[in-house]
Amino acid sequence: MQPGATAIQVDPADAVIERQRDAARRHHLEVVFRDGDAGGEPAPEVAVIPPGGCWMGSRATEHGARPVEQPRHEVHFERAFAMTRGAIRRREYFAFLAASGHRRPRPYSWNHPEFPMYNVSARDAEAYARWLSEITGHLYRLPTEAEWEYAARAGTDTMFCFGDRIRRQEVNCAGGLHCTRGLFLCGVGKPVPVGSLPPNAWGLFEVHGNLQEFTQDHWRDAYAGGPRPGDRAYQGIDQKYRYLRAVRGGSWFDPPGACRSGSRARRHQDEFDLNLGFRLVREIGA
Repeated sequence: MQPGATAIQVDPADAVIERQRDAARRHHLEVVFRDGDAGGEPAPEVAVIPPGGCWMGSRATEHGARPVEQPRHEVHFERAFAMTRGAIRRREYFAFLAASGHRRPRPYSWNHPEFPMYNVSARDAEAYARWLSEITGHLYRLPTEAEWEYAARAGTDTMFCFGDRIRRQEVNCAGGLHCTRGLFLCGVGKPVPVGSLPPNAWGLFEVHGNLQEFTQDHWRDAYAGGPRPGDRAYQGIDQKYRYLRAVRGGSWFDPPGACRSGSRARRHQDEFDLNLGFRLVREIGA
């Protein structure tokens, strides 16, 4: 057991949900809400994420665990925040393009409006967040790595928010026999519409698989360790990594081990791809 392990408790699912409800009540919000319209489309739906903490990173014994996901360490959140329930959808992003004139992404044949937005860079995601903040009057931004993992875990300490093994019906990934329940040899080979798969306890969809998701944090090859506040993004000064971002969640293209709660990868901030998208944090006042 890690030093200080008693500092963070893994609560039963009903207690996790009640913490969320309590945080929403304290801020006079619904557990799930949206900030009106944005460019002729409903603003993205967000879920309240309560204060608390989690063990961030992977155990060395987890299938697919890598040294870049260690050491496991405590992260704490003194304030609630909200997070978009899924990745930003194509219809939401295209409302931004129409209103702002921002450069359009490279087209591809996956054009369903409910698909997560792909072929966008971290800079594109941040431009969308600034626009959404202006339109709604509330601050939207990319999550920190710690916010992403805390929200994805939703009170769990297992490899996935569903447990240590997953089903095809729970995670859209490339498949494999490891970390799964039953025979799970291959995925569908593309994203699924946002909200297609079961949510975690805090109502977030597709935190495992579907698309990798950008965070604010610059890449680093290992965590510093030790308890820390989770709302502070890591901003590196290493010239080798300063343009690389940590991405989370794995994707339809990745094996199950890359889709664990603690799994992380790196992508250039200007990179775009068919398996790369983003979701946002919506800040809540103190």
